[in-house]
Amino acid sequence: MAKTLALSTSIPVIVLLLLTVITCIQAEQYQLKETTMSIFFQDSMMGPNATIVAVAGIPGKPRDFFQFGTVFVTDDPITTSIERNSPEIGRGQGMYVTCSLDGKNTYVLVFVVFSNPEYGGSTLELQGRSIQLAPVREVSIVSGTGKFRFARGYATFETVFVDSSTGRSTEWCNISVLY
Repeated sequence: MAKTLALSTSIPVIVLLLLTVITCIQAEQYQLKETTMSIFFQDSMMGPNATIVAVAGIPGKPRDFFQFGTVFVTDDPITTSIERNSPEIGRGQGMYVTCSLDGKNTYVLVFVVFSNPEYGGSTLELQGRSIQLAPVREVSIVSGTGKFRFARGYATFETVFVDSSTGRSTEWCNISVLY
């Protein structure tokens, strides 16, 4: 009876130890990498080649970034430097929604779709609250595809150029991502 009791209690312990070893081996195979990068979203709100457009809002109210309920869609070129003619490395596609009654906050849901050789075809999903007039705005990186599978991290945005007469602006985006 004592041998049976000792054997029956040692089997679960052995199984638990075996599962722990297997889990540790698998965890070593999936070490997270960290990448940081600076990219530039090139916005254009006017003309036939606009890359950000208001698509919905409250009837009778202006469709602008400070009007509660306004929804924008975007497909911005993303470049490697502040200059508009610098090499394009991808697109920033998604939407912005002015989501606070006072117009100070925007909900951001943007996919960075890379087209450059290093990350081509991979994506990062940026999501979160953006405080409209803050000098630096931070959102979460909540997922990714391709080289960025299982991504998590954060991105900061700073407006570095605005020309209200042409509707153009440039947003500097600093990304820190684990994948």
